[in-house]
Amino acid sequence: MDLNGRRVSRETQERLEQFVSLFQKWAKTINLTAPSTVADAWRRHVADSAQIFQLQPAPGNWIDLGSGGGFPGVITAILLAESQAGWVHLVESNHKKAAFLRTALRETNARGSVHPVRIEDAPAAIETVDFVSARALAELEMLFNFVEPWVLRNENLRAYFHKGRDYRFEIDKARSRWNFDLLEHRSAVETDSVVLEIFNLQRLV
Repeated sequence: MDLNGRRVSRETQERLEQFVSLFQKWAKTINLTAPSTVADAWRRHVADSAQIFQLQPAPGNWIDLGSGGGFPGVITAILLAESQAGWVHLVESNHKKAAFLRTALRETNARGSVHPVRIEDAPAAIETVDFVSARALAELEMLFNFVEPWVLRNENLRAYFHKGRDYRFEIDKARSRWNFDLLEHRSAVETDSVVLEIFNLQRLV
């Protein structure tokens, strides 16, 4: 199976198929994502989410903020399962969504765990991480506020954020309060979207 032009193993494909089946089943009763995107879950969500792992395949410790329907956190956890290394901490305060995430991780044997807490409270439960991801969660400035506690514990931390067509406005706005280095990765799925890779993040005094 190809995922964004890259081969994945049969075992990984089976895990992803199992996850999509679970996602579509649960989405009938709880609002995991926009209803109009459920039928096209492979392209709109799985392939889009997989870009994060494909940009950073090193088996480190991740935190996925506002995991919702499992994108990209569960997809990263499934892709990590093949190497049997690394871990994803999924932060989701909505208890129904958290229950779905636990079920998805368990049934796909993915490498992750769920933290049903507010993002602001997560640093107390998750001490250090190597990588951060978030998708359709908040503007960059707010994301940086969320990420800062882990940056202060790990200066080499890298963050990966999916962003739509207005991402340049968010970058300019964030630069008024933050210093950071940035790599822009054009989306392999959505023509007007990017994945922003952020590092060397530091709040301006």
